[in-house]
Amino acid sequence: MAQLAGLAQPGGPALPLYAVRPAGLSAFAETLPAAQAAGLAAQSFQAGAGEIARLAGPEGLAGAVLGLGTGPALHAFGAAAAALPPGSVWRLESGEAPPDEAALGFLLGGYRYDRLKTSKRFSPALLDRGSASARALILAEAICAARDLINTPPNLLGPQELAAAVAATGARFGAVAEPITGAALAERYPALAAVGAGSERPAAAVRLIWQGSKAGAHSPLISLCGKGVCFDTGGYDLKPSAAMLRMKKDMGGAAILLGLAQAVMALDLPLRLQLRIGCVENAVSGHAMRPSDILQTHAGLSVEVGNTDAEGRLVLCDLLAEAAKESPAWLIDAATLTGAARVALGPDLPALFCTNDDMAETILRAGIAAHDPLWRLPLFAGYDSWLDSPVADLNNVSAKPFAGAIVAALFLKRFVPERISWAHVDAYAWNDANRPGRPEGGEAQTLRALLQAIENNFCASQAL
Repeated sequence: MAQLAGLAQPGGPALPLYAVRPAGLSAFAETLPAAQAAGLAAQSFQAGAGEIARLAGPEGLAGAVLGLGTGPALHAFGAAAAALPPGSVWRLESGEAPPDEAALGFLLGGYRYDRLKTSKRFSPALLDRGSASARALILAEAICAARDLINTPPNLLGPQELAAAVAATGARFGAVAEPITGAALAERYPALAAVGAGSERPAAAVRLIWQGSKAGAHSPLISLCGKGVCFDTGGYDLKPSAAMLRMKKDMGGAAILLGLAQAVMALDLPLRLQLRIGCVENAVSGHAMRPSDILQTHAGLSVEVGNTDAEGRLVLCDLLAEAAKESPAWLIDAATLTGAARVALGPDLPALFCTNDDMAETILRAGIAAHDPLWRLPLFAGYDSWLDSPVADLNNVSAKPFAGAIVAALFLKRFVPERISWAHVDAYAWNDANRPGRPEGGEAQTLRALLQAIENNFCASQAL
């Protein structure tokens, strides 16, 4: 396992970190030595979320108390790595927080993407390895790996580098990686290839195939499809400059699902897993697709390009059509697909579209339990005709300025047979500001929710 930034090497001394909610503060203070209880009171500690009080001892710092407030312990513990002395090592004492949730929050709070800085790099407090279960470490590593990919600047992470990252992750767990490039890409995924045609950096796709050690030929197949647009200029329908500033995160869906696949494989769930990632750059050149072009797709449907900036759905439609042929138990795609979803739900609440009510409810419940929420939006059939084209089977956009996230989901739905239980996640994949456990930058939104939903539905597991 890769070394997490907030994880201490085993075997060294560690200070105790206690966690308490406001309702339990008085009872907790009574368990402390009189001098420490007095010090706690002197610091006006109220056990608010992320609030830290230090406990003094004969040799200086003897421990600390973390306030949980009334919200998720996960987020409160996210404050600890930044608030406690840099490089200090802490063990989690039993308290009012689930141990795995506490450890995961601490480790996520220790993350920063600052490896390209030459000075003033973040130095977090460290969590004693004995305080983190194997599961918490697996989740933290998967989430931080996804964050790393989203945060990597686009000159360092193009389509080939993203494809290599997918293959390398699969190799760690014995997955079979199938790279698809060149003429094979254009034949197998023609719409995806058209999106990447404008870039000097060749497009690619990767399919990972994996089976858990306790899975058999008839075990449930979970199929994942991720949008990996490493940078999105908008193509000929060029984005304004301000809208391009965060377009390195347009491969956020790919990063989220690669992180999810990593967690599934590391946990050795009794499943069969397939992951398809489309790796492209949407650029402008003489080879780029144009508005009014007609593209072919893996499913055989023709698509009129109404807008070259609606490229993510063209990447996903080929992947979904192929994945559906194998009749997965669940088919899930994730993408930073529409600004309309952010207008409707804001940056912290990804949109969920789903063709199966039981599947949707399982994912929504898991999101609440994992403090990784989603909100379901409708696949409203009344808007389906908005995608009609006079010259092709469908257009990739609607001429109407309404319901952009729904229309995008309806486009994808055309490529998924009705018999398939399919979920589409439209996520922001970014934190706009630093918050406890959620530093500014790339974020693996819905990874925990989807993992827990898969476990709850297929593995009878009580997940974190």
